[in-house]
Amino acid sequence: MLKKSFVALLFLGLLWACSTDSENGPDNAPGEATFDRAPLLTNWADNIIIPSYEAFLAQLADLNGAFETFEANANADNLVALRSAWAAAYTSWQRVSMFEIGPAESVGLRLNVNIYPTDSEKIAGHIASGNYDLSLSSNRDAKGFPALDWLINGLAEDDAAILGKYTGEDREATLAYTAAVLEDMTMLTTNVLNEWKDNYRDTFVANDGASATASVDRFVNDYIFYYEKFLRAGKMGIPLGVFSGTALPSHVEAYYDEELSNALFLEGLDAVQDFFNGRHTGSSGQGESLASYLDALNTVKDGEDLAAIINEQFNAARSSVTGLAPFKQEIQDNATPTNMLLAYDEVQKAVPLLKVDMVSAMSISIDFVDADGD
Repeated sequence: MLKKSFVALLFLGLLWACSTDSENGPDNAPGEATFDRAPLLTNWADNIIIPSYEAFLAQLADLNGAFETFEANANADNLVALRSAWAAAYTSWQRVSMFEIGPAESVGLRLNVNIYPTDSEKIAGHIASGNYDLSLSSNRDAKGFPALDWLINGLAEDDAAILGKYTGEDREATLAYTAAVLEDMTMLTTNVLNEWKDNYRDTFVANDGASATASVDRFVNDYIFYYEKFLRAGKMGIPLGVFSGTALPSHVEAYYDEELSNALFLEGLDAVQDFFNGRHTGSSGQGESLASYLDALNTVKDGEDLAAIINEQFNAARSSVTGLAPFKQEIQDNATPTNMLLAYDEVQKAVPLLKVDMVSAMSISIDFVDADGD
């Protein structure tokens, strides 16, 4: 009887040890919990990435249509419609900018579509000469959404003068350059989407291992890199002068449309959080995600669920940014843009949660160098 009691106690002890070890995370030793990455990759590819590219291309098609209408009749109403279509497409772009892997990485899609500030002098020179090749890397700062921003919002001092550029002696050259920018964006994005559908989707999903070259490891790095370098630093930190010590209001996204920069940031933040939670593009569906991965590993930080902590920080960042005046106004009108700096701090707080706590739980190594001093 004593022997049976000892065996029973030993068995219960082992069960307790196994359940304790399974709580992986920054505060716990590695355990036995595992996660099947294949459904995660399938959800990313089929329900988020490919549909996001499709939605973006649809917005680009609307933008091209609005331009064609404006090209045929460059009046004030059609200029307003063109600007609206540009803003809608620019907003949709925020949903695909983070997907710089595979086909998008091969062509440098983000570098070709959204380098800002744009070089308005270079664009003006191209229009005047009629001699340019937008496929050259040297022209990345003279095309994409920022170039369109200048062409439809900053080309002259007011709307009447802007319309004059599209109706006067510079009409044909200005329209031709605008058309070339739109064609370049559409062609690059179409090729990226086609590659995803034709072969890269299967390659991406099949590479479901756990190594530096596996799809999850690579994409998690790209995802964090996007959040840190393009969302946090590009849209807020650099214009604020966080890294240079000098405010650079000319470096805000959508510089010539003062009301849009905040909306683009918030859409980018929404995209990051939706991806973290595996939310499907264009529907209310939800699948395997970085959040469910952390939950499967029972990941906790300071006794709390790490996925919940990350979502709470995204929400805190959103709340802080939502209360701001337009970014350019915040920077230009305040010697020390305190409110925007405080909002930036809330955005920054998510970086170590993703870059240290999350990747540690998933046993993923960071493959890029942090040169921001943060």
